[in-house]
Amino acid sequence: MLDSISYLDPSIQFVLFSVLKILVAFAVVMTMVAYSVLVERKVSAWIQDRVGPNRASPFFIDYIPIIGPFLVRAGIFQPLADGLKSFLKEDFTPNYVRKVYFWLAPAIAVIPALLTIAVIPFGSVLGNQKMVIADLNVGILYTFGIVSLGVYGIVLAGYAANSKYPFLGGIRASAQMISYEIAMGMSVIVVFLIVGNLNLTKVVEYQRDHGWLAFPFFAKHFSWESLVYWPLSLLAFAIFLISAFAETNRLPFDLPESETELVGGYHTEYSSMKFALFFMGEYANMIASSAMMVTLFWGGWSLPFWMENPEGFWGAHPLMLGLAHLLCFFLKLCVFMVFIIWVRWMLPRFRYDQLMDLGWRRFIPLALGNIVLTALAMALVTR
Repeated sequence: MLDSISYLDPSIQFVLFSVLKILVAFAVVMTMVAYSVLVERKVSAWIQDRVGPNRASPFFIDYIPIIGPFLVRAGIFQPLADGLKSFLKEDFTPNYVRKVYFWLAPAIAVIPALLTIAVIPFGSVLGNQKMVIADLNVGILYTFGIVSLGVYGIVLAGYAANSKYPFLGGIRASAQMISYEIAMGMSVIVVFLIVGNLNLTKVVEYQRDHGWLAFPFFAKHFSWESLVYWPLSLLAFAIFLISAFAETNRLPFDLPESETELVGGYHTEYSSMKFALFFMGEYANMIASSAMMVTLFWGGWSLPFWMENPEGFWGAHPLMLGLAHLLCFFLKLCVFMVFIIWVRWMLPRFRYDQLMDLGWRRFIPLALGNIVLTALAMALVTR
């Protein structure tokens, strides 16, 4: 099949492979969204000394051949049951809502998170194909431009519900996201001052050669310059990580939902698949934010330097090295996902005034000062 594709016009080849990458990336992200919910339920059960979901199985399947009953009892079919429940529940639309906006808001909430995945380099190359859907020279600007659209879905949901609790949730979400997008954007400036490129693939390649920005000791060409930049990039990573919790509306910054205060916040009036879209959007945003942190600060798909040499570690199989890069990226991604889930069940919710004070009076000045210090450090290093 690949031989027959090679005879096609290059532009047609590009379109075919791009469509294939989109389908694979969408399938992987949706699968991760489904099983992230299961992981969250199991992690919360483990923290609270419970068992968690372990009974969902289609057609009375009690075990899987060869593997046995372990995965079934671990709740492997629970995402299937959750999805089926969302499809079968009554889709109720109250009479007093603004119906056009009420229907539009869930789609706007979930689509930006999926579009962000387009510029994430989740691997190096497989064959002659780059493992990124759109290798843009301004990938990070695209990412922040698309991510900022997600707040419109939440604000629109709060407005369309025509109810006080969703409206308060929408207002909180808009103020919260605007506040932390500034700190998050300024934290990323440090990365591009050091790397000197806005292309996310180039950022990963820089870290492969000079060391991961959050841990520079995995480097092909380790130098003292990496140690000079390390505290600055580590601070930028910390600001980005905490801002990501606010951007994704996760505890301890889930003030737009805040069940104990606002019932359910902006999605109080939603049910069935419209509520499920908000749910999917939250976890897709978690995946996108984790992928960005892996790409910008933890080397992306790059392996530790002693594993990067195909002749030394992988023999004469560059395809195996490409698959290893994919596996490395997804392992790092899963670590961040589990960490974000763990934080939700370990920390209490901030008050709203504390949340805004942290963003405007702590993180923004800190991120701005970090940019200045990075520029000074670069001036000293390059003298």
